Amino acid sequence: MTILTRLIRHLWLDAGDARRAVGEDALHRLEARIAASEARHLGEICIYVEASLPLADLWRQWRTGLDIGSVVRERALSRFGRLGVWDTELNNGVLIYLQLAEHRIEIVADRGLARHVPAEEWAALLGDMGADFRAGRYEDGLARAVDVVGAELERHFPRREGGHDIDELPNRPRLG
Repeated sequence: MTILTRLIRHLWLDAGDARRAVGEDALHRLEARIAASEARHLGEICIYVEASLPLADLWRQWRTGLDIGSVVRERALSRFGRLGVWDTELNNGVLIYLQLAEHRIEIVADRGLARHVPAEEWAALLGDMGADFRAGRYEDGLARAVDVVGAELERHFPRREGGHDIDELPNRPRLG
């Protein structure tokens, strides 16, 4: 893709496009899916859907020749920090970041879970979800991502019988 095409795509999309891509009903269903998942483990799942990258990120990508995947990954890491996903008691928060303009999903796991599931493994687990996003099936792809992340959290941080857990992060997906 040429830089001009990429720039136009990112300028064209805004937060309203994120709201249209993942409508109110889908937000409610995803919120319920996260809550149901978190009832089975001690982890925290956060979804952030962003329509486009900031122009500064696109400029840096063009100027430095960075791969766009690296730029999207850096943006996901930035959102991970800004949303406080790293600030959970057991260091097991996970951000599911969807970049609409680039049709990319990134999973950023805090150090507690990253010890068990490296970034390369997330990429393998989520590889086929890109097809959902390219086809405009954002809810389907995000729901599958929640299921994959939830399964890993359940495997490494299971909820104990009778144990209590504080919901440290909002379950409602955020849009930007």
